[in-house]
This record gives sequence, structure tokens and C-alpha cells, in this order.
Amino acid sequence: MVEPGRTSQLDPGLRAQVQSWLAEDPDRVTRAELSDLVAAAEGESEAATVAHAELVDRFSGTLQFGTAGLRGALAAGPNRMNRVVVIRAAAGLAAYVTAHQGRSVVVGYDARYNSDVFARDTCSVMVGAGLRAMLLPRPLPTPVLAFAIRHLGADAGVMVTASHNPPQDNGYKVYLGDGSQIVPPTDAEISAAIDAVGPLAGIPRPNAGWVTLGEETVDAYVKRAARVPSPGTPRELRIVYTPLHGVGRDVVLQAFSRAGFAAPVVVGEQAKPDPDFPTVSFPNPEEPGAIDLAITLAKQTSADLVVANDPDADRCAAAAPFATGWRMLSGDELGALLATHIITRDTAVTGTFACSIVSSSLLGKIAAAHGLAYEETLTGFKWIARVPGLRFGYEEAIGYCVDPDGVRDKDGVTAALLMAELTASLRAQRRSVGDLLDDIARRYGLHATDQLAIRVADLALIQEGMRRLRTAPPSTLGGRKVDRVDDLTAGVGGLPPTDGLRYFLAGGSRVVVRPSGTEPKLKCYLEVVEDVEGGDVEQAPARAATALAAIKNDLASALALAPTANGGA
Repeated sequence: MVEPGRTSQLDPGLRAQVQSWLAEDPDRVTRAELSDLVAAAEGESEAATVAHAELVDRFSGTLQFGTAGLRGALAAGPNRMNRVVVIRAAAGLAAYVTAHQGRSVVVGYDARYNSDVFARDTCSVMVGAGLRAMLLPRPLPTPVLAFAIRHLGADAGVMVTASHNPPQDNGYKVYLGDGSQIVPPTDAEISAAIDAVGPLAGIPRPNAGWVTLGEETVDAYVKRAARVPSPGTPRELRIVYTPLHGVGRDVVLQAFSRAGFAAPVVVGEQAKPDPDFPTVSFPNPEEPGAIDLAITLAKQTSADLVVANDPDADRCAAAAPFATGWRMLSGDELGALLATHIITRDTAVTGTFACSIVSSSLLGKIAAAHGLAYEETLTGFKWIARVPGLRFGYEEAIGYCVDPDGVRDKDGVTAALLMAELTASLRAQRRSVGDLLDDIARRYGLHATDQLAIRVADLALIQEGMRRLRTAPPSTLGGRKVDRVDDLTAGVGGLPPTDGLRYFLAGGSRVVVRPSGTEPKLKCYLEVVEDVEGGDVEQAPARAATALAAIKNDLASALALAPTANGGA
């Protein structure tokens, strides 16, 4: 059926927008795709109605540039990722860099569809604006780009990647000259510069003039990464590695070899970059089933450790054998392990240990026990990387910064190296990762975390859920009294204001509720702390799981929204 009030012809205003877009789109593929969509929208069939709705969505606004840069589905139209949107973004960034007396930009890209095209378009725009543009030599991990900015003395950097998003997406991440991601108000300033860009015909875009860097920049990163494990520490270890069809493999293998480890065994089915990510339903190591092939291979090869990167290798997941079998470590568990290893390995360690407010409170207790500074930030490494004197930072979504002087961002390569050193050191002592986790639980209590995620089709439902929590706040969650509520819009504890609520429960439990910054989700982060009386760590996980389930159930009831089936990692 045709939607009520619509004839078989496109609205003249929408048609004019489409024609204007087609006139300046330099890409024949997206021009053809958009023309086909217009043809499909003509008529009175159900398919025409669907096509019309798609056109309306694509031209209802512009893909917004924010602290995460740009990210969206690949397709024609201003509300999608395509060459027109990227060229405009590059022109706006060039104007911003020029206005701040910058002279050079380094550009990297992964192996997603059109990443190389968007990277070359960016270089062309930068050269046309009178800036020096440097292009990394091939598809490479995001941390190589973050490293290269400072290594090369660039004034800004661009990484074309959608990280662990679905195959149909791509993105555009912007860094400043200090090697960290942009934060407010820089994002708003760049966004305003993008909005001021005129027609594409007025943007100079030469076909050459940028520098394609050689392998020496990659080699410099690998050399730096290989120094993360300390000289003389154990290296005897069997590792299975998967890049999840991303760009991490070659750099990871080079770094492990240079650091003195035996070559990890790579999961063959996931070894080569493939933008379709054919063996996983979602290219994120946290997703159920994503590292099943790696764990199967680990069992076959009697491995000691599994490490996995997301497709742009800025995140790191790990799995290890326990008494009950192989299992993946949570992001918070891996954060606690790496922090403990840094502190015990380097007895003279100094600096600040930091994590996001949705990560476990355990890191603060570890830092305090060793007389080290600790800081909480808003979610995202754009905040964590800016902590003064940072020594180690992490977020629960498997992002770790273990060498902030080298890469001021999360880095899945160096995190994998540090985890390998930790596991090899434990193995040399005839101990396991599980043994160290038990030690941590005995000293600080078992800190167990979980998530409740609610994906919506209508973003207004997220705001309604937040409004409901603010107007009718729960007095208990999971049978635990709510002792305190922080409304994060007020900028609590020196944090910048953000839309979120933080509940402190009796017994040290905690809940944080916030809208996702990159997906149509309301995300809830749960933590319970169980005392391990008399050193009994075997029963604590079951108690914690029961407590988390009760909190999750009560929170879902308070929100009155249906949770995402998979828990929403």
C-alpha cells in the first residue's frame, strides 16, 4: 500500500534534493544506486513505499560530526557515509587545521569497503587546501595512525574506520596533533566548519601531491610496541590469535616476533582482511560466538592464551583456560589483570590509573592499595587519554592504553603483548590467569559486572526511559537499597556534563544508565561486589550472578522498556 497522503510522485522538495546530490556526487556507484532507489520509489506498490521511506531518511538530515567523528551506513545521501560526505568533512577539517595554524595531516585507513577511497579523497582535499598530507602505506590498525600523528609531528590525523560496526558501515575518526581523539568544543568547531563548506565544485581536489608513507612508520610503531613487555621477562607461551577479518594480523605478528615471543597461531578462517566479516554475525570480539573458532583452535593446539582484536585492532579481547574450561575474560577482568601486572612488574611505577565511569570500581581500589593516583572519566578514550600523567587506562568495552607515551588511545596490539607477558610470567610460576583473578578477589572482593542494553527503533523511547528514571527513581534494585543517585547532567565530581544516571547501592554495588553515543541503545552497566570470606572464591561468582540478575530485572521494570536479547555488548 502507498503510505497515506502520498501520490506515486516524489515530493518536489525531495526530488530537488536528490537531483542536486546526483549533480555533484563524484562516485558513479552511489549515483547509480541513488537513481535506482528513486526509480523504485515511483509507483504505488509496497516496495515503492519502502523505497520512498528510505529516500526520506537519507535526505532528512546530515550525518552528524561529533566526538566520534562520522559513522554510518555506506550509501548515497547526506545522512549516509559516502564520498560527498567525506569530502565535505575533509574540507571542514582542513579549514579548522588551517585556522589553527596547522600545516600537516596524516591519514590512515582499514580494509572496509571504500576506506581507501575515503582516505585518498581526504588527502586530495588537504593538498588542495595547501596542507601537507601523509597517507599510511596500506590498510593498518587504528593505533598505528594514532602513533604516527605524534611520531611524524602532524597537526591532525584521520582514521577511516568503523571499528567493530557491521559490514555495511564505515566511519571517519579525527585526532589532534597530540595523538588523542577530539573532544568538545573541538568537535563543534569542526562541525561548524563542515557546515560552512560550499558546493563540491568549489573544493580543490588535485589528483596527486600527497606523500604515501613507507613502511618505516609502521616499523617505528612495531619497534615501540615490542618494548611494552619488559626485557628479561618470560616469553615461553603458546598463543592463538584472531584479527576477526580485520587489519591486525601482520602488525601483531611483527610485534610479537620483535618482542621475542613465538609466533601466535592465527585462526585461518579469520586471518585475511575481509570487509564482509563472513565467519561472524557481528565483528566484535565481545559478541557471543565471535571467538569460538579461536577457542577451538586453542584446544587443538594446547594453547595457553587466546587474544583477539576487533577489525581495526584498537581493542583487545582475551580468553584463557580455567578449571571449568576455556572462557573469555570480561573487559573489566582484563583491565584488572593488566593493571595488577604493571604494578607488580614495575615496583617503581608512577602515574595515574584511569578508567571510564561505566567500568569496574576495582581499578580505583587497586590503585589506592599501591598509593597510586586514580581518575574516572566519561566513557570513551577521548577522555581517558587526556588524563594528566596517565600510566594505564581502560574501558570495559575491551579498550586498553598500556603505553600512553607511544599511543594516546586504546591499542589492541600493545594490550595483547602485555597480556602475553602476564600469562607467560604466570606460566613460569606454574600459575594461571584464574589463580591471579582469585588473588585479586581475595584482596579486594569479587567485582562482577554485567550489562542491560535496550535497542530502540524510536530514539524518543530512550529519552522517555531516562525521564521515567528521573521522575520515579527506584529506591531499591535487586533488593539492595539505593544509597545515592548522581544525575550526570550536572557534571558530578568534576566530570563534564553528560546524559546519565549513576546509582550507588548498599554493599558497594553500582549501576550506571546512559544513552549510547554510537547506537540507538539505552545502556545500563551493573556491578556487584561480593566479599570473599575466608578466601572462599568458589561460591562468590554464583552469588554475584544471582545479584546481577536481580538488579537487571528490577532495572528493566523501572525503565519499562524491552531489553536487547543478547545483553547488548
